[in-house]
Amino acid sequence: MTATIRKAVFPVAGLGTRFLPATKAMPKEMLTVVDRPVIQHVVDEARAAGIEHFIFVTGRNKGVIEDHFDKQVELENTLRERGKTEELAALEQDLPSAGQTSFTRQQSPLGLGHAVWCARELVGNEPFALLLPDVLVQAGDSRPCLAQLIEVYEKKGGNVIAVEEVPQNDTHKYGVVDVEGGQGKAYRVKGMVEKPAPGTAPSNLIIMGRYLLQPEIFDVLEAQESGAGGEIQITDAMKTLMEKQVFTAVEYEGKSFDCGSKVGFLAANLAFALERDDLRAGLMEEIKKLS
Repeated sequence: MTATIRKAVFPVAGLGTRFLPATKAMPKEMLTVVDRPVIQHVVDEARAAGIEHFIFVTGRNKGVIEDHFDKQVELENTLRERGKTEELAALEQDLPSAGQTSFTRQQSPLGLGHAVWCARELVGNEPFALLLPDVLVQAGDSRPCLAQLIEVYEKKGGNVIAVEEVPQNDTHKYGVVDVEGGQGKAYRVKGMVEKPAPGTAPSNLIIMGRYLLQPEIFDVLEAQESGAGGEIQITDAMKTLMEKQVFTAVEYEGKSFDCGSKVGFLAANLAFALERDDLRAGLMEEIKKLS
């Protein structure tokens, strides 16, 4: 039997330099897609997949993220006094229960692998989910992306990563998996290459910001030397762990948006707004005026 995935790690210590000056005083994770911060969208996905404990790896000037996932007594009292019951209910629904959130610091910007390692004491000796907050997934009529991964994990165990297809001439921008033996949309991973040279990628399946990892990854990260850019790379750690454990790649159903880029962020705002009945018609009218 596989151990239940109860905990999720959210690395939110990045500086967000691609969005300056907007992120000079506001964490990039708190920029809004429609009317919800990016990090709230990602936490929503984790909650819908059954995650019980949300672990945020933060950095300096990220206190507003902790405040966002706490009660705002003055605001709630004001809403209650003004009879804003729907708004109050929405706030309460979004808020994790007491004891479900934990925060730890990544004191130096040493890469994603290092951020994951910083969560080791909070995760403990159990498998966990890793969700990159820069990536939003619009699932549409499908189950949330993380829920799709957990379904595969419950059947196969081991480690599971989300992948998606890109044009072959774009593979040099991403981490790419080498796979074999597909069953539905799940494949056994036999190799990973980070940003392969054009024309050398083993497939057109790229790693896409959602992972289910066994706790042994922390031992690998503990001993790992820095890689590209002087950072501890999670891909390098996964390649090492792959020598001892199985990795499964899941070609999930849905569409991803890279909210770490300006175009991806704007596209996410459009896509998520057009998905809402209360916004679609009005937004379409405004788009027609601009075109």
